[in-house]
Amino acid sequence: MFNTVQFYYFSPTGGTKACGESFCKAIAANVKAVNLGLEEAAFNGDCDLAVFAMPVFAGRIPAVAAEKLSALNGNGTKAVTLVVYGVRAYEDALLELNNVVKEANFTVVASAALVAQHSIVPAVGQGRPNEEDKASIAAFAQQVMAKLASGDVSPVTVPGNFPYREVGSMPFTPICLPACGKCGACVAVCPTKAMVMDNECVKTDVDTCILCMACTAACPKKVRVLPPAVQENMNEKMAALVSVHRENEYFL
Repeated sequence: MFNTVQFYYFSPTGGTKACGESFCKAIAANVKAVNLGLEEAAFNGDCDLAVFAMPVFAGRIPAVAAEKLSALNGNGTKAVTLVVYGVRAYEDALLELNNVVKEANFTVVASAALVAQHSIVPAVGQGRPNEEDKASIAAFAQQVMAKLASGDVSPVTVPGNFPYREVGSMPFTPICLPACGKCGACVAVCPTKAMVMDNECVKTDVDTCILCMACTAACPKKVRVLPPAVQENMNEKMAALVSVHRENEYFL
């Protein structure tokens, strides 16, 4: 087991963090975490391994997190990359993350595409990562340690296409129901600063919002939601995936 890993994650609703923590705790005694949703990225080289965990949004990684990672200089530090998706598909996300991490001068030695509960339609991938997932992730951590112990730092090949798929904008944002207490918890966690409190009313900029759902997860009264018609439409679109089980994929 390593002494220390530096763990960078972007996890608006918690699934990506849960998957990444399962890996980090299985491979190192100490985990130094950086929440890219709320913090800027920094790297001082004081670790045995860097771990990067990103959610998948429409087959890509969030641009706001990719921009923060691009500011790093890993000085050749070994790295593991993880993308976390809600059953549908991860498409170009893992390739994109690997390219961003490599361009930041880290050496990617292993990667994984992991499944978590869908952030918009929770019935899809419900309860994941579960205990079986966590055991699988821990086993992957052992494989990564074995690879590195052997001196093998060979590059990893992952699925994906370049140019990456284009990501369209969403013409809507979450809203606050009348029971909103105006506490500001939603505003505080928005990674793109798309939300402001204006005369005790929460306003959201549709052009800045990335529909990450961090605000809905943070709402203590659970009254920050998608517009009902939008939620119903999403439920219908994703209905076929409720019964689908995807296995985690590992690349060494």
